[in-house]
Amino acid sequence: MSVRFPALQELQNGDKKIAHYNGKKVSSLFASHVFNTRAMREWLSDEAYKSLMASIKNAQKLDRRMADQIASGMKAWAEEKGVTHFSHWFQPLTGTTAEKHDSFFTIKSDGTAIEIFDGDALIQQEPDASSFPNGGIRATFEARGYTAWDPSSPAFIMETGFGKTLCIPTIFIAYSGESLDHKAPLLKSIAALNKAAVEVCQYFDKNVSKVTATLGWEQEYFVIDEALANGRADLVMCGRTLIGHSPAKGQQLEDHYFGSIPERVFSFMQDFEQESYKLGIPLRTRHNEVAPGQFECAPIFEEINIAVDHNSLLMDVMTKVAKRHKLRVLLHEKPFAGVNGSGKHNNWSMATDTGVNLLAPGKTPRTNLMFLTFFVNTIKAVHDHADLLRASIASAGNDHRLGANEAPPAIISAYLGSYLSNVLDEVESRVKEKFDEQDEAILKLDIHKQIPELLMDNTDRNRTSPFAFTGNKFEFRAVGSSANCAGPMTVLNTIVAQALKDFKKEVDALVEKGEKKEIAILHTLRAFIAASKKIRFEGDNYSDDWANEAAHRGLSNFKTTPEALKAYVADEAKELFFSNNIYSERELEARHEIMLEEYVKKVQIEARILGYLATNHVLPAAIEYQNKLISNIAGLKSIGLPEESSRAQKNLVGVISGHIQQINDKVEAMIEARKQANVLDDMQTRAEAYCNDVRSYFDDIRYHSDKLELIVEDKLWPLPKYREMLFLR
Repeated sequence: MSVRFPALQELQNGDKKIAHYNGKKVSSLFASHVFNTRAMREWLSDEAYKSLMASIKNAQKLDRRMADQIASGMKAWAEEKGVTHFSHWFQPLTGTTAEKHDSFFTIKSDGTAIEIFDGDALIQQEPDASSFPNGGIRATFEARGYTAWDPSSPAFIMETGFGKTLCIPTIFIAYSGESLDHKAPLLKSIAALNKAAVEVCQYFDKNVSKVTATLGWEQEYFVIDEALANGRADLVMCGRTLIGHSPAKGQQLEDHYFGSIPERVFSFMQDFEQESYKLGIPLRTRHNEVAPGQFECAPIFEEINIAVDHNSLLMDVMTKVAKRHKLRVLLHEKPFAGVNGSGKHNNWSMATDTGVNLLAPGKTPRTNLMFLTFFVNTIKAVHDHADLLRASIASAGNDHRLGANEAPPAIISAYLGSYLSNVLDEVESRVKEKFDEQDEAILKLDIHKQIPELLMDNTDRNRTSPFAFTGNKFEFRAVGSSANCAGPMTVLNTIVAQALKDFKKEVDALVEKGEKKEIAILHTLRAFIAASKKIRFEGDNYSDDWANEAAHRGLSNFKTTPEALKAYVADEAKELFFSNNIYSERELEARHEIMLEEYVKKVQIEARILGYLATNHVLPAAIEYQNKLISNIAGLKSIGLPEESSRAQKNLVGVISGHIQQINDKVEAMIEARKQANVLDDMQTRAEAYCNDVRSYFDDIRYHSDKLELIVEDKLWPLPKYREMLFLR
């Protein structure tokens, strides 16, 4: 029996209770479930508090003698809030988060039952490393792995149903020392960027002792009715629809973007916001996105490590809370064909411990020169490692989005806006081969006049650019909605750190030759501007003209994940990661293998589900309708009507037969292609086979299925349709 119509009936009778704040201010909820500095002050001794704060602020190793005190205070705080269990919370290379709950409860040797949480349990636990993606680092018989506490990210309490768990953010490493998660490399990249940026800041301000990367993500997502989602095997298993004809009305009227939020969705939004605020996630914005059924939320900027944790938490919270409202959140990059997909725009900048945003121009020539230094170095980093940046956002889901009408293309370029482009052009062109003090004075004066403190109103925004400057930050728009931000942010931090190291080396070499420091800086900036010019593009990234122009410039255009991921194991990438202590060769090779394997498995699952839908849903419905037409033709003939009276029915029978045959043939060919791909030992070759051979049948099967959806009688069609999923709530 089809689940479509019962699902529609359930939707009609659905619970539409409205969640609200009950008059509470957000500030009264915020971080109430977080062991932050306020909670630390209350529940820790002065000695333990100072030790922990030194570890957080100065990246100092935590004094193990203090661990028991910290664990005891953390447990007391959590127990007061009704917590009974704790977990090391980590982000393995599965694309989701992981947790193993242990009780505070234990029994002493004399049989006494007590609750205990000691320093050893806080600092380290042992999950099974061979059961998570590891790229061959851990075999099944080599199971040992460790989670280790990351004090820079505060512990929090996660509520699930009626239970509460103390979650301790950790890194995840193998017994042999290699990182097996997203967080450990991110922390290393943060350290690398801090070191390189501080050294360059010293040219301008000797008081700077720390530079922190900051991140503000914008999370796009779809919301549909849970009963309708459950009626689609492709949504349940793949997170996206593999078949389904576009509705007559999609997003062409442009009436959904920033429109009135539907009541049921608004109720869900308020609910997940409240849960997020408790966890310290500083959500600030919510609105309808462009596609029907699509929405977005965004937080206040945070330090990048905390921001990444909060985004991972948010995706988990949204998914759980949606179930309370009988809704389903879809985080796939392209859950519906014919309408916009979803991204996760990563707004990235750098801030000093003296309170300066390094990507915001200041009030004086000297601070403007500091801004230009970090601005130009970021552009140079994108130029030098564009292929790696493209690889960092590669995934099976994002392949469907990149280059489509709403997303930046697979060609990596940087948008600066005409205002700053003109400034860089002037710096590059106006000076002589060798700078002198007059050049320095003119440049500093002109730069000061041309760059006001606030740029937000002096440059347009380019929604088609994958890497756009937006006033006081760069927006990496190409990141997919389901991605862990840590991957692309690890790459971005690392490449900018390398650019700054190269910059300092060049400046110091000129100073050693007798140049003044400011002149050496300007000379090096000029060289960096000239060297990175081809990555800058101010026009429409969607246009064919840009694709042709990019090819002429020598920019890469990797349209699929298997070809894009090769950049991770290129010689220049290895040198970059090794020299900055981000990945060892074994870690890098393992991650490349893991990402390829994930791609293969996702396409494999989609192929299986597509075959299942075609064979078990589409074809039976088409054949049933075809049989009704045949019976009708026979009935008309039996009562003596001329053949002309059944001409339309006969034509339909022929059309349906053609589509049925095409679907049957394509599904069989797809299965055979999958079998051939599965016997390939090399993962790169297998991924390419799934991409080029197996996936090549998807569009053909979909085309014929969608044609049948338009023909087959509505009450016989078993799958919820686009118009129902996107417009009914």
